[in-house]
Amino acid sequence: MVGVAVFGIAGNNVSIVIKRKVNKMSWNRIEGNWKQFKGKVKETWGDLTDDELDQIAGKRDVLLGKIQEKYGIAQEEADKRIKDFEKTLD
Repeated sequence: MVGVAVFGIAGNNVSIVIKRKVNKMSWNRIEGNWKQFKGKVKETWGDLTDDELDQIAGKRDVLLGKIQEKYGIAQEEADKRIKDFEKTLD
């Protein structure tokens, strides 16, 4: 209901902010339960080492950078892959 009201009042920009806020809440949960989620991340991005997973420690921005670096992809592509990963968590 808030999303519809906000969208009607402020347009697409606010809609994007709301989406990011939801993702941030998800990543707060992931960060808080990193040991549980680390295995799922390792299954998805098997080239990441245990040391890199420890460095990520549930932080989305660090994961984004590691994926870019490890797989040699652009930030937009890494972000898309993380979003696809997020969809598997719900």
